[in-house]
Order: sequence, then structure tokens, then C-alpha cells
Amino acid sequence: MTAPALRTYPAAPRTDLVEDLGGHRVADPFRGLEDAGSDETEAWSTAQDVLYAQYRETLATVGPFGTDALTDRLSALLGAGFVSPPAWRGDRRFFSRRVGDQEHAVVVVVDGDVERVLLDPIAIDPAGTTTLDAWQPSKEGHLVAYQVSSGGTEESVLHVLDVATGELVDGPIDRARYSPVAWLPGGEAFYYVRRLPPEELPQDEAQYHRRIWLHRLGTPGSQDVEVFGTGLDHTNYYGVSVSRDGRWLIVSASAGTAPRTDVWIADLTASGLEQPSFVEVAVGLDAETGAWVARDGRLYVHTNLDAPRGRIAVTDPTAPGVEHWTTLLAEDPTAVLEDVAFIDGGGADTTPTLLLASWRRHSVSEVSVHDPRTGERRPDVFALPGLGSISGLATHPDGGPEVWFSYADHTTPTSVHRFDARTGGTTLWAAPPGLVADLPDVRAQQIEVTSPDGTTVRAFVVARTDALDDDGRPLAAAPTILYGYGGFQISLDPAFSATTLAWVEAGGVYVVANLRGGGEEGEQWHRAGMRAHKQNVFDDFHAVGDHLVALGWTTPDQLACWGGSNGGLLVGAALTQRPDLFAAVVCSAPLLDMVRYQRFGLGVTWTEEYGDADDPTELGWLLGYSPYHRVVDGTAYPATLFTVFEGDTRVDPLHARKLAAALQAATSSDRPVLVRRERGVGHGGRALSRTIGLTVEQLQFVADRTGLTGGNA
Repeated sequence: MTAPALRTYPAAPRTDLVEDLGGHRVADPFRGLEDAGSDETEAWSTAQDVLYAQYRETLATVGPFGTDALTDRLSALLGAGFVSPPAWRGDRRFFSRRVGDQEHAVVVVVDGDVERVLLDPIAIDPAGTTTLDAWQPSKEGHLVAYQVSSGGTEESVLHVLDVATGELVDGPIDRARYSPVAWLPGGEAFYYVRRLPPEELPQDEAQYHRRIWLHRLGTPGSQDVEVFGTGLDHTNYYGVSVSRDGRWLIVSASAGTAPRTDVWIADLTASGLEQPSFVEVAVGLDAETGAWVARDGRLYVHTNLDAPRGRIAVTDPTAPGVEHWTTLLAEDPTAVLEDVAFIDGGGADTTPTLLLASWRRHSVSEVSVHDPRTGERRPDVFALPGLGSISGLATHPDGGPEVWFSYADHTTPTSVHRFDARTGGTTLWAAPPGLVADLPDVRAQQIEVTSPDGTTVRAFVVARTDALDDDGRPLAAAPTILYGYGGFQISLDPAFSATTLAWVEAGGVYVVANLRGGGEEGEQWHRAGMRAHKQNVFDDFHAVGDHLVALGWTTPDQLACWGGSNGGLLVGAALTQRPDLFAAVVCSAPLLDMVRYQRFGLGVTWTEEYGDADDPTELGWLLGYSPYHRVVDGTAYPATLFTVFEGDTRVDPLHARKLAAALQAATSSDRPVLVRRERGVGHGGRALSRTIGLTVEQLQFVADRTGLTGGNA
């Protein structure tokens, strides 16, 4: 039974502010809600908290979407846990694992036959608000560098611990957000990334100005030596790695999230650790490039230069420039190259005998086997468990015949598999560590949809088998969730999802759309949905929704859309451009004011994805779809739930506040517009119980607004 409509909304601070921005007249009536610290904003937010709590009281407390029942079901579906492929260091192996109801994944080390937990965020902070952001063992495996942050801020602090004793031996080093760590042999020093001190910077640039530093264990961070970054773009993100033998230092730089990467290499035996002499590998090119020196001493390059779906090139590290590259693995015309792994004899035998390549063909993973000298594809069959996704092709740093990778699909929790070149077979290496719940009998299928400009867009549709005919078509329209992202070259590949399965087993349909702007079909696909072409993403999304209605999967009164972050922008555009298509919207941690987005959070690093609002032409692109600026008085908008996180340092909650206020003032619909506010968490990682709690409330909202009862409510 649908909850009663809510018609009275808290009064928001409102003005008649209109600005002339580069020739564009831009209204911003709810500018005051940008200031989270003002009394007016806090009063409005508190009133929204009360309104949302009142709505929650109207929901059914029994049936599969009652809070207790849904919490239990999501907990059971997540009870399988998670395990990562191993990171080998000599005879030691390290991996991440979350078992059953553990709030956070832990880092485990296995030394011989002895297994023990090395890092546990709950042991660090029993309240569960501290997250483990990254970790990296030394080359010998006797030390681990790791980063933690608290309250969802993602402001990482770096520490080093002794693996044998578990004792801290270095740190803390602050300002280490998004910082890779590259150990030197022996573990006495490492290169890493750290921001400059905020007191040395303009206030609005304190989150930027990263540099690469050399840190020697046992010395304070203030004595670290800067080795790279001065004079480059202040929004740069850096990568850093050191070859296994310690000779080669490779650094990369990307300005914000721009789809371009510059790469340099330095011979540390020639120039020393503190003043590396860098040589260009690929600099100033409109392409993404990654490089590494393998065990055979050659420099391998994974790039989309002249190959939007990716290729592998090879050269000598003493002649690293593009003019010296030789293509080893050519671009596939319909699959995106994800990763490669070389197999050799191990130990002193460093000559590659086999090359494995993982690909994503229309979002489904596959692995091919190649000659490591010529790239020629071999007829060997590399069997995967099903039509799903793999991540990583992990090898032992000392070489050998084995490769590890993780696998998941819509009904299979993540597990780790091992390929053994001696047998040519693939076996299960590590099953999900917890109890795998009984799963509903569901079918996942991929459909093709034609977008308005003729582009073919694919989507995964997951539904109960007994709701389909023999050809996989729906027997009747059902409440449906349409999920999407469409940005930053991020792919939505097959994955195990408790949210999806809980919804589908109750009789709903769950659809994941692979939109332009993502990485599903390579860099051209990404660029077809960014900057001036961003509207293509929304057109793709609407086309999938219209297709679902036309083919009888659902109806506009039963269709909800759901997205977060850039996906929050997606559904914000959907609800303002096609309010007729959707009954409900879940909009989480969203970008919504595209005129002022780059002034807050990490927004300035996204101008290459969306456009620069300070440029009049690019502002025109942004105004064309900016959800906050597309609200029209008297429109019957869908029911909308905004979920925001007060610790979010990526996407400021002001976006949701402003659009919520605009919709509440403008809508002619009885359908509610609500804001769910959560403190102590941010944009990224969170404790399991908080994840479940949020998902319960989002699913209950959608079920309420689309009429899904599971047959028992």
C-alpha cells in the first residue's frame, strides 16, 4: 500500500537572485542553501529530517519490505562476504577479506600455513567510522604501508607497520589522499604522493597541489624530498611505481579526471633516488597510457593512443618514447582491453612463455591467450565460470606459471580463480568466505536499445525466471528500477548485488543501463557522453526507459530510476527532462547545480568531463541539462528521495539541498520530495551496517512509490 502524499514542505531561504554569466541570465533562488553552517540552512535541513521521519512512519512494517525483514534479507545476501586475489611477496601472501557481518574488510597475511589478520579498521576504531583506503606491502613483504581516514572524509593518513610484529614503525603522514606508495627494495624508503601544506596554498586550492616525494623510514614527513610535480597542473593526480629490481621509477600524471595521462621514466641507478632524471614515455598526447617494466626488463605500455579500445606496445626502457613503440597486442574492434599478465619460468627464468589478456566485450569479460613475443592469439581456451566480470590478472612478482583473478556475475558472489599454465586449466582458488544465501531463481539477459540518434545502447535486465516466457519476455508489467551512471569512463559490468536480488526476488525487475560516457565500449564511447555531448547520456537513459515500457516490462507508474554521484546527475536530469517517464527517483550524493559545481568539493577536477562553467560556451552546455536550472513551476514531478552524507568531501550536499528545495516549491504532484541526511559518512567507503541501513530505506521508498509488495505486504 502506497504511503499518503506529503504536501506541506519546510520553507526554504529564497531570493530573486539572477546573474548575468557570460551572456547567460541564470537564476539561483536557493543560493542560501549552499552555506551548510548558516542557521537558515540548518533549520531547513532539520525540518527535512522531521519530514522524512514522518514519511518513514507511514510505511508498512511487515512483509518482505518491512525494515526488519529487508535488513535480514540484505544481510543474508551480503553474508557471502568478499575475498580479493592474493598479493604475493616471497612465500607470504596478502589479501582483503570480509566475512559475514564484518563491518569492514580486513587485510590478511598468510605466512606459511599461518593466517592472521594484519589490519582491521574496527580494531582501529570500534565505532566503525574509520575506513581503510589503501594498503601496499613492501617488495619483501616485511612491511605494509596503509592509509586510513575517518568520518567519510577520505582524508587519508599514511602509516607503516611491521608484518611480523604488527607494530607501527612509521607515520602518521597526513595529506595522503589518493596516494599510491611505491616501495624501494629493502623497505628502507618509498615514493608516494602528498599534497603541499595548506598554509602554503590559496584556500580554494588546498585540496590540490600534489607532489611525488621520497620518504625514508624513521624520518619525519617534513624531511621528505620532493622529486616530481612542481610546475605541472595543480589539479594533477599522480601514479608512481618502482620496478621489481629497483632500477626503474615510473610516474604518471592526469589533470583532474581528464582522459589523458602523461608518463615519464627514470633510471634510478643513473640518477640517484633524490634527483631522478626523467625521460618522457608519453607526454602531451590526447590518450591514456600506463607503463611498467616487466621481469624480462622490457617496458610495456597499455595505451589507447590510436586505439580507443586499447592496445599493448613494447620497447626498451632506455628508449621509451612513442616513436620506439612496437605494438604487441593490437586493438580489438569490439572489445576493450582491460589487463594483461605475463607467464614465465619463475625465479631466474624471466623469459615470457605466455601472455594472457582480459577484455570486456559489451560489458562481459573474456580472457585470451597469446604468444608473448608476437601477440598472436593462440587457440587455447580460457574458461570463465559464466557471463560475468573479472578483475585483475595477478601474478607472483617472482614469476611462475600461475595467474589469479576475481570473478562475479549477477547471481555469483565474488570468488578468486587461478589459471595454471602447466595444465591450461582454471580452478577455484578462494570461495566467498561467508555463507552464500539461497538465491532466487532469476535470469539476467542483455538487451539492445536504439537511442534517438541511432546509437545502439545495451542494458542488463534481471528478473525472476517465473515472470518470463520461454523467450525471456515479461509475462506482465512489474515495478522496475532503472540504474545508470554514464560518466568518467566507468563501466557497469555484471556484478553480484544484494540490492538487485532483494528487489527481484520480491517480484521486481532490475535494469542496469550501459550508457555513453561510461567505458563499456572504449574511449570513443566515453567521449560521446562528455562535455558538449553529455545530453547523449540522458537520451540513452530515457531510451532504455521508453523501451522497457514499450515492451511491457513496466509502466511509467511502476518505473523508478536510481543513481549516485555522477549517476545522481543522471537521474536528476531524468526527473527534470522526463518527469512523465518515472514514478520515483533515488538520487544519492548527486551533482545537480552544474553552474556552480566546480566551486565545491572536487568539482574543479571534473571540468574536463562536464565543461568549464566559467567559459560562456561551455556554460551553455551545462545550462542545457543542469537539473537545478531545469525545474519548471507547476510540473508533476516524480516522487524523489535525495540521500546525502554530511562528511562528503567529493560532492557537496548543497546540490541535493538546492534541487530538493526547487522541486518542493515547483511540483504540482502529490508525490513526495524527501531528503535523507546521514552524518559521520562520506562519498565512499562505509561500514556494512550503514550500507544495509541506507539500502533498506532506498528500497522501501521505491517499493512504496511503485507498488511492489512482494505479495505479502
